[in-house]
Amino acid sequence: MVRFAQLIALGFGLMLSPAFADEPNTFKIEFNDGKITPLEITVPAGQRITLELSNIGNTPAEFESRELSKEKVLAPKTQSTMILRTLDAGRYEFVDDFHPEAPPAIIIAK
Repeated sequence: MVRFAQLIALGFGLMLSPAFADEPNTFKIEFNDGKITPLEITVPAGQRITLELSNIGNTPAEFESRELSKEKVLAPKTQSTMILRTLDAGRYEFVDDFHPEAPPAIIIAK
């Protein structure tokens, strides 16, 4: 009987574990000396989003979006993450602020 109670307790513990919580959608964005890849990503609206930012270039990069009120500087050859709690449906432009000559990229929330 004790063994059964332990299994039940373990089961409830696993159900409440953060490992079983809904994981946010993850999208990768790469910066490379003024080039952003991809230039357009589509994400689900109304859901938590994780952006994995990688600067594979030899110069600093800066994710900057006025619409999202977000910015993050990346040293060369580094990675970071950015959480977007939820986005309303729409288009959100971002740039590499250290490379103003590069075209902007867009996050589309649907």
